[in-house]
Amino acid sequence: MTRTAQDLFATAAVTSFKLNGQFLAIAEKLAKPSGITVAWWQVLGAILHKPLPVAGIAREMGITRQSVQRIADLLADKGFVEYRPNPVHRRAKLVAITESGHAAVREIDPQHAAMAERLVAHLGVDELARIVDALTTLSATLDALEGDATDTA
Repeated sequence: MTRTAQDLFATAAVTSFKLNGQFLAIAEKLAKPSGITVAWWQVLGAILHKPLPVAGIAREMGITRQSVQRIADLLADKGFVEYRPNPVHRRAKLVAITESGHAAVREIDPQHAAMAERLVAHLGVDELARIVDALTTLSATLDALEGDATDTA
């Protein structure tokens, strides 16, 4: 049976939707003991290594700026992040993780590492790396297609 481009695209989309749900369910279990939500963990993860403006976090996560702003404000109220001046944009403050935010993420690390090891035990490092590379390539390609000026509608 020959699979058409449309069949492959549809299967990739449906599988991605399912994967998203599976990852969110796993992430919820991992995050819950640390007292943060998955959405909070995602925002903290986006700024773990460097502060970003809300719009930059939204681009990184593939969600709306408004959603990130709401979560960032909650995280700031809880002391997990702080707003800092942005040297390149006066009005778009940088969201920076605090020591409390780092501590919450560190609390997740042991369970996160254990889940990663379970996944590697089933797939092997090489297969997981191949999957990650394929998913990364697919995401980058979809970004490029979305940025194309041609309208297919």
